[in-house]
Order: sequence, then C-alpha cells, then structure tokens
Amino acid sequence: MSSLWCSLWINTLCLLFKFAVSRRELVPTPPLPVLPLPAFSQLKWQQRELIMFLHFGVNTFTDSEWGTGHENPAIFDPVGLDANQWVSAAVDAGISLVILTAKHHDGFCLWPSKYTRHSVASSPWKNGNGDVVQELVDAAKARGIDVGLYLSPWDRHDRRYGRDLPYNEYYLAQLQELLHKYGSVREIWFDGAKGSNAPNMSYYFTDWFAMVKELQASINIFSDAGPDVRWVGDEKGSAGSTCWSTVNRTALSIGNATIVDYLNTGDPKGTDWLPPECDVSIRAGWFWHKSESPKKLSELLEIYYNSVGRNCLLLLNVPPNSNGLISESDVHRLREFRAAIDTIFSTNLAENCFIKASSQRGGKGGGFGPENVLDGDHLWTYWVPRDESEEEHWIEIRGVGEGLTFNVIRIQEAIGLGQRIKRHEIYVDGKCVAKGTTVGYKRLHRLQGGMVEGQVVRIRIRESKGVPLISSIGLHLDPFWHPKGQQLT
Repeated sequence: MSSLWCSLWINTLCLLFKFAVSRRELVPTPPLPVLPLPAFSQLKWQQRELIMFLHFGVNTFTDSEWGTGHENPAIFDPVGLDANQWVSAAVDAGISLVILTAKHHDGFCLWPSKYTRHSVASSPWKNGNGDVVQELVDAAKARGIDVGLYLSPWDRHDRRYGRDLPYNEYYLAQLQELLHKYGSVREIWFDGAKGSNAPNMSYYFTDWFAMVKELQASINIFSDAGPDVRWVGDEKGSAGSTCWSTVNRTALSIGNATIVDYLNTGDPKGTDWLPPECDVSIRAGWFWHKSESPKKLSELLEIYYNSVGRNCLLLLNVPPNSNGLISESDVHRLREFRAAIDTIFSTNLAENCFIKASSQRGGKGGGFGPENVLDGDHLWTYWVPRDESEEEHWIEIRGVGEGLTFNVIRIQEAIGLGQRIKRHEIYVDGKCVAKGTTVGYKRLHRLQGGMVEGQVVRIRIRESKGVPLISSIGLHLDPFWHPKGQQLT
C-alpha cells in the first residue's frame, strides 16, 4: 500500500513539474529588435524633446548675422550679462539642455582661449577677465541642466584659415581646450560652412570627432552626418512628414546641399541610427536685433507639431541681447509656449477608456497587451501583436459614457527596439480622420478638420518592419488650434 501511495505521489510531482515547465514555456518573450538601434545617449537626447540654442557674440553688438572677423573686441561689453537669467528662462520653459555659440563664424571666442587674443580676454567686459562659457556652465550646474557647445569650423578672423593643416591643428586645440576645461558637455555642434575666400578648405572631421569621443565618450555629436545626431535639412524647425531615425551615413557628407531631402526624411533601409534635430530661431534672425520680435505662439506650436510631432528634437534659438540678458518679450513667449504644451498634453483623454487590439503576443496576461500604451512608460512597455502574418494590426480606444472630444492624436513607438511603422491610419467611429507614414519616438496628428467627437478611435497599422511596437497613445484637446475659424468650447 505504501508503495502505491509513493508511486502516486511521484506521478503527481511529475505532472506538477511538467505543468510548471509548460507554464514557463508559455511566458512570451519580447520580439527581436529591428536594427539599427539607438545608443543610450541617443535615447536620453530624444526624450528631451525641446532644447535651447544661445547665439551670442560680437554680432549681438553690430546688428549682424554673420560677422566679418575684423570686429574690434572692444565692442563686446554686455554689462548686465547674467547667465542665471538665461538658465532660469530655459528651466521655466521645461528645457534641460542649452547650447552656446562658443565661437561663431567671426572667430571671436566667448572664453579666454590661450590660442588666440580674439576673445573676451581682449574686451572691456569685466576688464578682460570674463568667461561667458564658464558663467553658463556654473549657472546650468546650479539648476541641474546640461550644456552644449558650438565651435564654428569657419573662422573669418584667424589667418590660418584656408591652410588645411595649420588651421585644423588650431581648431583641434580649441576643441580640446573646451572639452577639458568646462566639464561634461552633452552635445557638441558642427556644421560645414566655409568662406568664399577658401572654398576648398578641408575640415578634418574624422580627427575632430575621434578627439571629442576620446575626451567625452557619452557626448552626442551633431552634424549633417552625425555620428550621433543629424541636421534635419532646413532651419525652419520642420521635418518631413515621413521621418526615419535611420540613414546610411555613407550617403552623407557635411556641408553637401544635395542631401537635404535625404536628411529631411531619413531612410527606412538605413543601417545607422541617426535621429534628426530641427533648429529654428524664436526670432527672424539667429542673433539678437532690436528691430525683431519673437514669433507668435501659434507659429511656435506649428513648429512643435512639425518637429517633436514628427520624430525629431526641437532646438529653439533664443538669443541674449546686448545687455547680456534674454529679452523679456522672449522670456514671456517661452513661458507661454511651455504653458501651451502643458495645457495640451497634460491630460490624456484615452486614460479612462476601454482598450483592445487585433491580437497580442502571448495572449491575455502575457505582458504585451494593449493596456501598456496607457501606463505612462513611453519606451519600455508596449503593445505587441501576435505575429507578422496577421492581415492587419489595430488598436482601439473606446470611450465611456458621452464619448470623446479631441483634436490631437499622439502615437509613440518603442524605439529602443527599433523604428518600425511605415504606414498608419486613424479612424473615429469608422471615419478616417488622419493618415500617416512613420511614427518613431512621437507622432502628433493635429486634425486638420478640427475638433472631433466620437466613441471609438481605431489606429490601423497598414505596413511596418516586423511587428509594430506601440508604447503610448494619447487623445488630447488643443484649445489653441482653430482651423477654418472653428472655436473650441
């Protein structure tokens, strides 16, 4: 009798073990990534969404956009300069990174470089003992925000410019100086501008980039060709309606005007993750001019939708004035801009809705259900359909009670596993209200027909690279958007 019970007990344990194993085997795993993938520093950069450029220098005092290189350093005297005020304006606007023009095309340096006298050291400001870069670094550190620098390759002052080796050595020396002296720099900006007097001047970008990475490995390098962040191809703050974070870097070269369209849209077959940055100024010019005023709020919001809302980061230039302060009109507009963004996106009307999908990986309870798109994690939790063989993937939001009223639809992909969506459509109660191609980190559809009211919102993924991974969805009400004179109540 005891042997029978022993046998039954052993058989029961075996069955329990097999059941446990089968349950463990049924736990779904995440889908394979679609290469290429972003680096950690690129993901952190993308999540900033909005950063600030500070164009400041001798042009601020000559009412110019491009200096000649022959300006007398004595004209640089911003008697009220207060970098804390710059940083406060940035913080109030929700900005976590500011980039300063340490040297623009005129060659005047905003720090006392030991390699030239054409700098703040030769100006009357602080009796030649001032250092704009250091003041910004100190102010930013005190408020917990990051600093970036722009060191113009084109130098209209230095006599070595036009002679490849001497000038490249000079430029590299200043690059080392900045990256050694001022601590952690999160983004460094390069362009390919050249003087008409030396159109064949060669910039040793490969050497420069190698030195930058040696000195600060976690920095993001911006240029037409990356290697970490690419220019979007215009200075209007607008990406293409199709915008991939991927390109082939072998197809890019810095300063090549023929690649603008490629920069603007990216490449679905690209082998390199090189996300786009949209640069634009809050004013008509890049440097401060007394005659100019900041753009209207409606213009800034349009730029936001066309940049951040198209898988880009927005670099907004806000130039300090000749007193060394950001003008109050610009500070006010920045606050308005941030308040408007918060008003639009702080409430997600989808949060209290029912949500379902065409399918999900691993079935209910598998960890990849549609509920993940409403959990607030925009990167690492996501909805995954069952497999690629399905005829169509869709996710649906169903309102409760009186239904939904909105005019902005937000979709975000889990880009940590690659950018996938190639074509999508959005329906409200069976009517198509928006169509698009790429999504990426964030896609914002501001409905051209204005406010819509409905019960069921369905997002259809018509085409993607592998199974689509949607990390977040939002339905929002933008009270500042009045197409065709429509007023929101």
